[in-house]
Amino acid sequence: MPKQTFFNLDEDKRDTLIDALKKEFSRVNVHEASISNIVKQARIPRGSFYQYFDDKEDAFLYVLESYGRVNKAWLMTYLEETQGDLFETSTRLFRRLLESYSSTDHYQLFRHAFLNMNHKIEQAFTSDKLKDDLQQNMEELVQYIDGSQLMIETKEELFHLLKIIKAVTFHNAIEVFVHQLSIDEACQQYQLELTMLKRGLLKKES
Repeated sequence: MPKQTFFNLDEDKRDTLIDALKKEFSRVNVHEASISNIVKQARIPRGSFYQYFDDKEDAFLYVLESYGRVNKAWLMTYLEETQGDLFETSTRLFRRLLESYSSTDHYQLFRHAFLNMNHKIEQAFTSDKLKDDLQQNMEELVQYIDGSQLMIETKEELFHLLKIIKAVTFHNAIEVFVHQLSIDEACQQYQLELTMLKRGLLKKES
């Protein structure tokens, strides 16, 4: 998280710094990013950067968290629109994410993020950086999901289902950037995997 001094900046200065971060993290991945480039673009002293962030990774995760909050808002919207249909919601959200990431000016930023995916980046994209955030997000989602459609018996099982769908979603998003899939190709592959989850893998006993 940024330090309080970052939030104390006036809005214009904060936006200028965020734009500089996005530009640099779009140019190269976070490991190769240059703080010198960031402070030059933001027109701030180098020392000021460390008054706002601990390091490059801290700044990078903050940028991703801003998208994570948008992703969560879309998720809640689709759950309402589908009356709690978790699988239809996931399908709509996945396409929306791909359309957003492919049309944005910062496509390369997302490419670098997904091709260097780790646990911290995943948490940033889903706004559950802390354990309490994850629990709170899960508790909130449960209120919107129509459990009557699902073969689950407990809230714990639903939590694990959400984790499985999230893992499938991130895996398929990474595939888009690795194999340069079109949105339609990626959505078709994603839908196949969701269908397999819905159907289950064990044959019914005759």
